[in-house]
Amino acid sequence: MQAHKEGLAFAVADSPQAAGSAAGIDASRDLEIPRCVMQLRLLVAAGFAMTLLSASLAFDWWDGFGDYDKSVGYAGVVLFGLVTACLIWMLPAERGAVVVVTPYGIRDLRIGNEFLLWESIEEISAEECRGHKAIVLTPTPALRHQLRAIPTLASYAQNGRIVIRSEGLATDFETLLRACRDCHASSSARTALQQDDERGGQGFAVQVS
Repeated sequence: MQAHKEGLAFAVADSPQAAGSAAGIDASRDLEIPRCVMQLRLLVAAGFAMTLLSASLAFDWWDGFGDYDKSVGYAGVVLFGLVTACLIWMLPAERGAVVVVTPYGIRDLRIGNEFLLWESIEEISAEECRGHKAIVLTPTPALRHQLRAIPTLASYAQNGRIVIRSEGLATDFETLLRACRDCHASSSARTALQQDDERGGQGFAVQVS
């Protein structure tokens, strides 16, 4: 994935990339993080169990239950059956990367398809709310102004900050936070070096003239 520095502070990716390994962190390479499929599989198993329990009530597999429990059983078969079917349908779609961290920026498909450049992020911090850890991105004033035109990101922005949640991902919170900070630091250093080169080139031009 490549991001252009000209124009807006974000770019939209056209197609998802193949899922990679989140075991190692290298600020010069992309880190692609898929969803944790194990959690979804546990939900499918729970859906099957609830559907089976509802079926046992609906078809009188247990003695001593009345007609009211039979109606509840039929309703449970329909409800939990539909939920389980939806979860099974989601399984193949959860194999791709949903969070992509690159040397140029970050994208979280759970909140939008926009690719946020590191140069448009002022600070990366961490916070915990109700036992759930999250990465907080503080955008620059320019990006904050642009976010108002993006309903998906604007709805997830809290107090002018963008929250990247770690639950449900196939990596731990510390790995994701370290990758974001390393890539952000590398981008800041690269930007500072480019600015120094530009100032040096301008100074040389003045001396020649």
